[in-house]
Amino acid sequence: MRPATSTLLLLSLALAASAAACGKEAPQASGPPRGAQAARQAMPAGPAEYRVVVKSTWTARAFPYEYPSGAHFSGLIGASHNANYSIFAVGRRPSPGLERLSEEGKHSPLSDEIRAAIDAGNALEMFETGGLKNFKDSLVTTVRVDAAHPMVSVVNMIAPSPDWFTGASSVNLAENGAWVTSRTLILPAYDSGGDDGTTYKAADRNTNPKKPTSRSTNRHFVVKGKVRPVATLVLTRQSP
Repeated sequence: MRPATSTLLLLSLALAASAAACGKEAPQASGPPRGAQAARQAMPAGPAEYRVVVKSTWTARAFPYEYPSGAHFSGLIGASHNANYSIFAVGRRPSPGLERLSEEGKHSPLSDEIRAAIDAGNALEMFETGGLKNFKDSLVTTVRVDAAHPMVSVVNMIAPSPDWFTGASSVNLAENGAWVTSRTLILPAYDSGGDDGTTYKAADRNTNPKKPTSRSTNRHFVVKGKVRPVATLVLTRQSP
């Protein structure tokens, strides 16, 4: 009986080995073809320059609840960067730079944080403007992007306010292996999470620990049950 038992054992082992080999190959066969992966990762060959325009829609007529005297936007500050860096993100606590920008309109130390990202290779270029008091005008500047840094983030303070700002985070300007001609976004108000004030001219109430940054849904920015954007951002390609 032993020879028969040995034969059956050998046959079982052979079948098991064959099944295991098939199992290893299955994931490779079910994945996307190499060509599809390459297409998803295609990037523009050279750099491009974009015109950055932020236009306010935050007016007394559009936002009647407690609209403040002296309403203005701080100067714009932003950067072109990769996926390893962003100036802000909803659900993430503010950096010291974002907190000061949102509370005081000051570009430092956010400018230092961006320069550190540039030194680390995660950002390409920083851009800034002066403030905006006449909302008939716009905040205007330019920024350069390249294949390694195809995203743009930008912020400015809504002033006066406790820690409210507007902006856009990680806007990707590369699409299907080319740079987009233009991109337009509507910008809501955000609460950076650095101050507990609830009105435009509330006394300073520093938050510790800092709260996560969130979209502002208080009465100042909700009209007829809907959150209204306070600005628009237009990014327009100026060069290839």
